[in-house]
Amino acid sequence: MADEPAWDYYRTFLAVLRTGSLSGAARELHLAQPTVGRQVTALERSLGGKPLFTRSQGGLKPTRTALDLRPHAETMASSASAMRRATSAASAMQGPVRVSASEIVGTEVLPAALREFTGAHSQISVELALSNRNADLLRRDADVAVRMVQPSQKALFARRVGRVWLGFHAHRQYLERHPAPKRMEDLVQHVVIGFDNQPAWLKDFMFQGRPLSRELFRFRCDFDLAQLAALRAGVGIGACQYGIARRDPDLVPLLTRDFSLHFDCWLVMHEDQKKIERVRAMFDHLVRAMGEYCAISGQPRT
Repeated sequence: MADEPAWDYYRTFLAVLRTGSLSGAARELHLAQPTVGRQVTALERSLGGKPLFTRSQGGLKPTRTALDLRPHAETMASSASAMRRATSAASAMQGPVRVSASEIVGTEVLPAALREFTGAHSQISVELALSNRNADLLRRDADVAVRMVQPSQKALFARRVGRVWLGFHAHRQYLERHPAPKRMEDLVQHVVIGFDNQPAWLKDFMFQGRPLSRELFRFRCDFDLAQLAALRAGVGIGACQYGIARRDPDLVPLLTRDFSLHFDCWLVMHEDQKKIERVRAMFDHLVRAMGEYCAISGQPRT
């Protein structure tokens, strides 16, 4: 029977998958390239000699065996990260706390929200994980998550902190070149910033009696931060959280009577994490901070 492969081999395997080469994995893991190669070979041997990668002009291409193995290796990586965070603290208020949020919230809202926390807790390190996919808290991908949807798993502890509203905005420079739309129908005459591939949460949204489609948008991108950057650059009209737009006097709200979207904001953590003092301190801090953000993110009065 082949020896059970060490966790280091799976970590190396994931690094090769991410980078597409032995040299890239070596740089990421701070290992020698021959060491990376030996660990991949050892993992293949433990799997009965099945190859994990084939060489191509673009680098190392994963085989079907590698693709099948990937989710299991990623689960191991998440568990190893959770174990590291759980055991690295020398005291209750010392060690890492991993916070998960969307790209927009993590970039535009959380840095300011976490400033006070990091100043008050010098022995706690903050790890910010940004993705528009919800982190799996049951698998301990993160300790605390900021979400715009209520979790359904019973093992999770959640607190609703408020509501975030979005509306159409344009930069003043854009409005100097184009008359502001008076009705939703006027948007077809403008450069509207939006998605290339429709996100699931907009599948039921209607525009002028028809399902919303990418054809409405003359500037398309599926990266939320790029859409926000285009809005700030005066490219066109786009949706933006009021709490973010209100920090920039050059972003002007438009069509406030005709269009608005809102999401309830939730702070979430695993029930077991309530017992870890530094995680609970972060959770309670973000409940207050995100509550304050929601208070300034309300729909403008018309």
